[in-house]
Amino acid sequence: MKKLKYGSQIIEFELRYSDRKTLGITVNPDLSVLVKAPIDASKEKIFEKVEKRASWILEQKRYFLSFEPRRKDYLYKSGESHYYLGRQYLLKIEQGKEEKVLYSGRYLVVKTQNKSRENIKKLLDAWYKERAEIKFAEIAEPLIEQFKEYKVAPKNIYIRQMKLRWGSCSANGNIILNPELIKAPKACIEYVINHELCHLLHRNHTKAFFALQSRVMPDWEKWKNKLENFMA
Repeated sequence: MKKLKYGSQIIEFELRYSDRKTLGITVNPDLSVLVKAPIDASKEKIFEKVEKRASWILEQKRYFLSFEPRRKDYLYKSGESHYYLGRQYLLKIEQGKEEKVLYSGRYLVVKTQNKSRENIKKLLDAWYKERAEIKFAEIAEPLIEQFKEYKVAPKNIYIRQMKLRWGSCSANGNIILNPELIKAPKACIEYVINHELCHLLHRNHTKAFFALQSRVMPDWEKWKNKLENFMA
């Protein structure tokens, strides 16, 4: 792993040599940086070019960090606030033989015999994942239909817990969504899905990528900012 000091920041990057004519820099969603250089490129030249792109590298890292879900340390006790589709609910824990979660009025009701924090968390996490599987499919359907204009469609949409991302798009066309996203407003969910659908056409965050994102969702920046600050 190579290191470059840029102002007060340290940029770490993996360096790979290959049979190519120009130097390429990629910032990945996990914040890792890959530099691909021509076989005959000198170390001095490589570091010089990385330094020239340093501000862009840091900007890309900040962009990916904006997708990091904010997590609260919940106590999982009655009266605590929890979210579902952008709406705030009060947690109500009730004694019950059948373990289940439901929302009623302004309450998220958990019925269980075991009122331990671990069990309440387990039940809520399972309920959120179940709701995510239902609602994400409903929200994604018209958005996927819209992208048929560009002759692309995701192979599958999966729900998977991720520490650093609300969503991702794999190289083979699978879209992965974080179940935590079900807590956010519907328009925020639409923004993330549209963002990942745009990656079916443009793998990187190029001008063409952002132009497409603005075309399919003109107010995407509003909902990106909303998501960044959600549950902060």
